Amino acid sequence: MPAPARSASASAPKITLVGAGGMAFGPTMVNDVIKTPALAGARLVLHDVNEARLLRAYRFASKLNAASGAPVVLDRTVEPAEALDGADFVMSSAEFGRFHYRRQDYEVPNRHGARQINGENGGPGAVFHSLRSIANTLSICADIERHCPDTMMINLSNPLSRVALAIERHTDVRSVSMCHEMPNGVGRLAKFLRRDRRDIDAEASGINHFTFFTTLRDRRTGEDLLPEVRRLFERGVFDYGPASVRAVQWMGRFGPLGALGDELYMPLVVHLVREYGLVPCSIDSHIGEYLPFTADVADWYPSRVDVMERFSDFTERLSAWVADTAVPVPLHRVGHSAEEVVPIIAAMWTGTPRRLMAVNVPNRGNVPDIAEGAIVEVGATVDGDGVHPDTVAPVGEPLAGWIAPQIELQELLVEATVTGDRDLAFRALVEDPLTPDDPAACRAMFDELCELQAEQLPF
Repeated sequence: MPAPARSASASAPKITLVGAGGMAFGPTMVNDVIKTPALAGARLVLHDVNEARLLRAYRFASKLNAASGAPVVLDRTVEPAEALDGADFVMSSAEFGRFHYRRQDYEVPNRHGARQINGENGGPGAVFHSLRSIANTLSICADIERHCPDTMMINLSNPLSRVALAIERHTDVRSVSMCHEMPNGVGRLAKFLRRDRRDIDAEASGINHFTFFTTLRDRRTGEDLLPEVRRLFERGVFDYGPASVRAVQWMGRFGPLGALGDELYMPLVVHLVREYGLVPCSIDSHIGEYLPFTADVADWYPSRVDVMERFSDFTERLSAWVADTAVPVPLHRVGHSAEEVVPIIAAMWTGTPRRLMAVNVPNRGNVPDIAEGAIVEVGATVDGDGVHPDTVAPVGEPLAGWIAPQIELQELLVEATVTGDRDLAFRALVEDPLTPDDPAACRAMFDELCELQAEQLPF
């Protein structure tokens, strides 16, 4: 995957953040660019079509930049041409009506008999999320091809695997798709094991939101930590009795606490560890989107859309307060996040090699028992020549069998979006493992979501 051409006269890159008004990645990406010395002097352009959200994000970014000694030049614009013209790197995390439509994706199929616990990346609801997100991202790629064809795009939009495949198959944009689940998973297990995450070497493979650790090792001693993790999850505290469920339900009423509860309550993770010896990188709300038996493992799961909407509302209020308050906030003390997005930019710009825990790329023999060309998630090295994904061992059974239907859905949904084929989209919904067997229920949920989301769909 080659790097974008770099002007011989350029001393610092132009970096554009598309969807900068969103709270999922925007503030973190801004912080990480500012806190990366190798990118000092960079022009960081915040772009969003929602001017009010863009202005709020810009005020926050300006305060963060000033607190850090103004290492980057900040700009903002609602105009795609201005944002993208001459950009060396584009980070894209854009979505229209995120929670409005996500709630429909979750609630409508479940009302018709689906057994979703999320509906973001898998399940019948994710069929519609895919159609919207692929169409939106391809429109962004069209602007990139028009205004900065030599750029490197880092896609952050979900459903990540399906969006990434659309970029690969139907654009000329050089890209890599990134997710924080692998770094987050290492951090989560480090806390459980009472170890410093910096002392842990980890490797994992699979597809996005469905990767499993193949290596978890103490880098100082070489000790294999996976047996310790398996023993950990055998403890009674992970049986999640009624008291645990009530505690997580109470936590779910509050933004940050709800997100914490989502991280700590994971009966599906525990089931996979105990029954199969598999240690997932992600939490239940992600891996549960791909497994037909998810709803059988526990009597109750939190509503991911409720948890994340409350957390997003909290984050938006906090960022608005930080942007406008006269109270001194020690923003200069905020360190670089565990996200691996900005390290890609720094490594490609400077030519200094960097190891990455996880990238999402087309499978070119990288995972032998996953279909060629499908989007897989593996470790990688990045340098001035681009991103170089690892070749790893087969994922084996039962993982390969669970992944195979998702690869077929990647293909179906990209094709349905690009061709505007409503029948192909319905076929994808019917074939999803979390869709009910009842044909009438499938048709009812599909038609209802088509009517509700007509303005955002490609047909």
